[in-house]
Amino acid sequence: MKLVIFEDSRFEDFYPLALSRAVFELKCGWHSLAEKIERQYATSAIGYFCREWLAEVVKRRLERPVNDVSFLAGDDLLIVNGRVLCNDYALPRAGPSERGVTAKGDLVYLRLEKKDVPENVASLDDLIGKANAKQVTVQAPMAKHAWDLMLANGAGLAADFQAAGRYGVNGTIEEPHAVRGPKDRLYVGKDVTIHPFVCIDVTGGPVYIEEGAEVHPYTRIEGPAYIGPKSLLLGAKLREGCTIGPECRVGGEVEESIIHGYSNKYHDGFLGHAYVGEWVNLGALTTNSDLKNDYTSVEVMLNGRTIDTGSTKVGAMIGDHTKTSIGTLFNTGAVVGSMCLLMATGQPLPKSIPSFAWLVNGVITKGFGKRALYATAKTAMSRRKVTWTEVDEALWDKVFELTAEERGAAIKRRRKPVAR
Repeated sequence: MKLVIFEDSRFEDFYPLALSRAVFELKCGWHSLAEKIERQYATSAIGYFCREWLAEVVKRRLERPVNDVSFLAGDDLLIVNGRVLCNDYALPRAGPSERGVTAKGDLVYLRLEKKDVPENVASLDDLIGKANAKQVTVQAPMAKHAWDLMLANGAGLAADFQAAGRYGVNGTIEEPHAVRGPKDRLYVGKDVTIHPFVCIDVTGGPVYIEEGAEVHPYTRIEGPAYIGPKSLLLGAKLREGCTIGPECRVGGEVEESIIHGYSNKYHDGFLGHAYVGEWVNLGALTTNSDLKNDYTSVEVMLNGRTIDTGSTKVGAMIGDHTKTSIGTLFNTGAVVGSMCLLMATGQPLPKSIPSFAWLVNGVITKGFGKRALYATAKTAMSRRKVTWTEVDEALWDKVFELTAEERGAAIKRRRKPVAR
């Protein structure tokens, strides 16, 4: 059997995090949505389908066929929507050809026996449209927005810990320290160094610390939590439900948040119920609100629409390569694009900031343009010995083009009050 994981047409609902990655590459727990699907099947025959302009980047990251129509021939197929949350949801392993859809008609999976796989298809959508399979309605957990992944992160962490099946201490925990709760809820990888005066509390869930991580004194980690390879915690107060890393630098207070690789929150400040991309740098005392004063559900402005999240706890969604100055404040439910440079104003910034924006003195501008932002990105990446490539530049050129209208409108709106 071949496993095919695809992103459907709702990818824009996961912006800005999905501007630079396929939806199935987003995390819930310490694994991506795709990895959670893959671990249910003992097969190396895995292919992916995503937006065409992301294909080269995804192929480089995952090292498997991407948007390869020829992969769809020659075997039984299980085609799975990359928005499925497989924390505790089991996909069908075998049986006759079957099309599983939600009550609202979203495709969850399409299982096809080899004899039912259409021939001479032009695309995955073409195959899905032509496939003859019995349709059934299924109740499957499907993420609709990035904050759904953040809100389910605690359950995702617990599921990933159970699937890993590892616990114990392989690194060094220096005395004095405190581990509260059952020891079989803690895994410390090799070459991990945990300094004195660290408290790890697993009473509320497991804690998994990957190889090469380092935890400085006066850090408190509450489970469930995941600390990625070579990440550094600097006197951090890590509340429950956090995914960190790899190679992140984190201090201050963080609660129920996902931080992708190579991002820094080095200093004091609060990050709560947030989803942060790669190569983000949050300046000292950068803080987001994740709860409204009236305790009503948080509304988010996304892609020109106001969306009621249905949750009272939603912080900030921050895209890749965004940088904030010291003292930056984000309002509840903020959506901050990728490749932004933001200067604090002493009050919360706008709830919606487009990609490639420079925010200076409270005004959204185009600043010194994308080339200056690329130069900053190259410098930041070189500090972790990662090289900016032509593939990266082509990707971000495309993102710049896609976000031009939103950015232009924001610049125009902010220009008027200044002119008055």
